[in-house]
Amino acid sequence: MSAKRFPEEFKILAVKQVTEKGHSVSSVAERLDISTNSLYLWLKRYGSNSEHYQELSEQEKRIKALEKELKRTQQERDLLKEAAVYFAGESKKSTRS
Repeated sequence: MSAKRFPEEFKILAVKQVTEKGHSVSSVAERLDISTNSLYLWLKRYGSNSEHYQELSEQEKRIKALEKELKRTQQERDLLKEAAVYFAGESKKSTRS
């Protein structure tokens, strides 16, 4: 009998049930029909102390910073558009006088 293969996303979700939701390894393993040994290996690989977790955490921080910068840039763009419309209207008024 060959060992079951699970996608990485499945493994990460299983680990989160232990690390974030507080379920025991044995209960998660039983519910997902996996061995506790596999789950412990996944915890080592994907748990909060793993290199993989640290990389994801850094990526999430970078994404949040970029989203914040994008929002600020969009607000500046919108303000410049409003100013352009305003001044275009003002210049039309001054040429009519």
